[in-house]
Amino acid sequence: MAYYRELMEYIGTAVDAAGVFIIVVGALLATGRFLLRRQDQTGGSYHLYRQDLGRAILLGLEFLVAADIIRTVVVAPTLENVIVLGLIVLIRTFLSMALQLELEGRWPWQRTGG
Repeated sequence: MAYYRELMEYIGTAVDAAGVFIIVVGALLATGRFLLRRQDQTGGSYHLYRQDLGRAILLGLEFLVAADIIRTVVVAPTLENVIVLGLIVLIRTFLSMALQLELEGRWPWQRTGG
């Protein structure tokens, strides 16, 4: 059982690292695309930059939440850790919803288009 917990701790850390990696690489790619599009004088470059950056953050947050769930539920399922996990998930869910509203102009549960 100790081996299983240790393995899940490594997996949780790897998923956590993947989330951070996605955010960092996404931010770098979004910035690179913004700098290349900056010559566009229509004013849409900044909006596209925010969308690219927001998508990278959203995807990274999903990985970070998954890592927290793995580590809390599998490795140390104490009541205190579950409460902390609940607060972390609540905060990250709020951030994800706010980012999605900012990016798409609608709530996640709203239908797209007409």
